[in-house]
Amino acid sequence: MRSGNRLSGRRLGRPFGWLWGAYGTSALGTWLAFGAFPLIAVRVLHAGPAEVAALSSAGAAVGAAVAVPLGPWVEFRRKRPVLIATDLARCVALLTIPVAFALGALTFVQLLLVSVVVAAGDITFRAASGAYLKTLLPAEDLLVANSRFESTSWTTTIVGPPLGGAAIGLLGPVATVVADAVSYLLSALGIRATGGQEPRPERKPAARMRLRDLLDGWRYILTDTALRPLFFNTALFNGLVMAVDPLLAVLMLGRLGFAPWQYGLAFAAPSIGGLLGSRLARPLAARFGQRRVLVASGTLRAFWLVGLAFVGPGTPGLVLVMAVELGIIFCCGVFNPVYATYRLERTATGRVTRTLSAWTVTTKASAAILTAVWGVLGTLLGPRTAIALAGLLLLTTPLLLPRRAAAPIDEGEGEPAPAQTQAPTQAQAQTQAQTPSGA
Repeated sequence: MRSGNRLSGRRLGRPFGWLWGAYGTSALGTWLAFGAFPLIAVRVLHAGPAEVAALSSAGAAVGAAVAVPLGPWVEFRRKRPVLIATDLARCVALLTIPVAFALGALTFVQLLLVSVVVAAGDITFRAASGAYLKTLLPAEDLLVANSRFESTSWTTTIVGPPLGGAAIGLLGPVATVVADAVSYLLSALGIRATGGQEPRPERKPAARMRLRDLLDGWRYILTDTALRPLFFNTALFNGLVMAVDPLLAVLMLGRLGFAPWQYGLAFAAPSIGGLLGSRLARPLAARFGQRRVLVASGTLRAFWLVGLAFVGPGTPGLVLVMAVELGIIFCCGVFNPVYATYRLERTATGRVTRTLSAWTVTTKASAAILTAVWGVLGTLLGPRTAIALAGLLLLTTPLLLPRRAAAPIDEGEGEPAPAQTQAPTQAQAQTQAQTPSGA
């Protein structure tokens, strides 16, 4: 229980403090620039709906495809230089937009290319940061660290969009892109300040990358009895929640006549629930155990979405949306740091980058596919019916949660240990109450 009380940033050490600060800075920059690309496409380049949709979907899809070979490549390299290089690459890519805008040379193709670089950088950074965090902290501190990342994420979600909206109104959308670029530069400096000697990966990569190497992250996930159901759970849950967002926007801003500020408020205010949930994740896991909290919060978060199908006009409708979002976000605030910690602990150190890269690529791809499918369903059946279908399907996701204690992994080979070889010790069971996905 002593390790569970390590709450101060000083107690986790200065290197983690710098990493945490770097994450918070880049997260704030991302939320300040939220929606900047579509605004630039519409207001500056006069793009139509199809081009704007391509900017958000194609950029993410191509970025995910580009990131597939980066996972195995990064696995066998020190992660801190990769994190710094990824931040700097995103910074430089974003800065090309204000430069081209100032020169009158900005094009839609450039926006699309920058979105690809940023998306690929996001996936690579998440995968490498998870591996770096696992080398930076002992296992008993991982849940504390992930809870802090989760709290910071929801705090920047609350603060960032209003500030970004004000900045866009005063200075235009290009200004927030500059702010986002600067945040990546500051993040790179923060990661550099972590210092220390990161251990070199034990095994060197093969001289030539094979198809097997590209698929190794998925193979590792699918052969682990604990990771496999959780993998499908998160891909389905995230994809369905993302698929509902455009339909809800059409319903609220179109048929129900909500003002844009009301629509923004409906999603910004409930983010407080994520902040509260992330603060409760560690004490709940310490009291009830990591797996129980994972299953309970993962189950509860599935029951809320169907309520959005009943949203009506006026204040009652706005209150309903805020209540539903508050319930989802609070449960996710508890679930996310516990799930991130559980996933890291279930992944051998030599396979973290490949596994997290495969995981992120899959969740982004599933979100893109389900969003497209539900767009068609919304056109054919109406937004309200399509939202109800997504909510009902979401009720099946608790079936894809780990119900039993998993066998320990063999760190030496990086493969899951056979289930019949040994049962987890009490110390291992306690350690399984604490793990991250990365900064």
